Amino acid sequence: MAWLAQETIRRKSAGLPLAAADIQRFVVGITDGSISDAQVAAFAMAVLIRGMSIEERVALAMAMRDSGQMLQWDLPGPVVDKHSTGGVGDMVSLVLAPLLAACGCYVPMISGRGLGHTGGTLDKLDSIPGYVSQPDPARLKQVVAEVGCAIIGQTLDLAPADKRLYAIRDVTATVESVDLITASILSKKLAAGLDVLVIDVKVGNGAFMASACQAKALADSIVAVANGAGVRTRALITDMNQPLARTAGNALEVEEAIALLRGDVRSPRLWAVTLALAEQVLLTAGLAQSVEQARNTLLHAWSSGEAMRRFARMVSALGGPSDLIERPQAYLAAAPVVMPVHAPVAGIVSAVDTRAIGMAVVTLGGGRRQPQDSIDSAVGFSQLAFPGEQVDGQHPLAWVHAATVEHAEQAAQTILCAYQVAEHANPVAPLVLQLLLEAS
Repeated sequence: MAWLAQETIRRKSAGLPLAAADIQRFVVGITDGSISDAQVAAFAMAVLIRGMSIEERVALAMAMRDSGQMLQWDLPGPVVDKHSTGGVGDMVSLVLAPLLAACGCYVPMISGRGLGHTGGTLDKLDSIPGYVSQPDPARLKQVVAEVGCAIIGQTLDLAPADKRLYAIRDVTATVESVDLITASILSKKLAAGLDVLVIDVKVGNGAFMASACQAKALADSIVAVANGAGVRTRALITDMNQPLARTAGNALEVEEAIALLRGDVRSPRLWAVTLALAEQVLLTAGLAQSVEQARNTLLHAWSSGEAMRRFARMVSALGGPSDLIERPQAYLAAAPVVMPVHAPVAGIVSAVDTRAIGMAVVTLGGGRRQPQDSIDSAVGFSQLAFPGEQVDGQHPLAWVHAATVEHAEQAAQTILCAYQVAEHANPVAPLVLQLLLEAS
């Protein structure tokens, strides 16, 4: 009897489990177009409503992985990567990749563009003149082998089934499915030929996962499915109830990342998350036997300047300026209007609407309202105040970087509304909320 896509949809709509072979056939149909958009949408809705078992999620992620090219590596060290579910001021990848490369890892980091209020690593890198964020496979492999890391965009034929499925999910209200989010993230990571993966699941008012329950469900799913598919994976659940860095905006974040690699820790939160994720990579890859040993290895790679040199070599190898580290201001775009935003009364920052800050960057032109929109890499915010810090006439809430005075004034109003200032500081939530070694 011939296999029919509608029978797979019917079984899932009825809450029945799907065989791995049926999932594989359905994904082949998504990829080659033999299954219609309506059938893909019906399948996605059935999964959203009925859910999938871990076994089904593994089968779906692996089938989507197999829908396109798979990278293979022959390197003398572990091939590793990290994925973040997105936040504001999250430039961790720019520091983490060269830091891990300096510790003996190989990091082919395939990154994405901004989504909604969250900034994209690829958009940040595009603010570096000459940087080729979409190299051909041969150049990617060469840079990873010689430098130890390459942060690029998804130009390879990796998991094409995910591209079509996501586009349909985006217009059928099925994006929020944990099952489909898991398969979407992991299909590309599995295709990249990784040995080790660490996931940073953000939770809070600046994250897509607003509640701890949602974040835990997604982290559990990713860890279980990735390990089930043969990639050693751990997850951290981290706080995103305030910006992660002092800056938000593409060129501004690149400059702060360079400063951190040079030893200037402007945001202890950014550095703490980067180290926590890097520690788990080294432990999972077997390059450290304890958190203390991992931390010492990482701090030596940082303080010796080796991580900074790896970043410089990566930028140069991918077409960027060879002296970006030494002269970032000579290459990174600067906005023509820069102005401080002062709180109406002096006090202590008690809370921040982090999502509002991210959306303000988009409004300034630093993100996209439509997929075809161009980005102004110079705009955004710097010197963002964190909860618990004093703000007054000498210490602003932030500095706005804008293309026009009008845009700067509009962004300043958003900042004033996004911040709450009180007489006394509120308790600040822990940065790393949970570590998941395996699904619980």
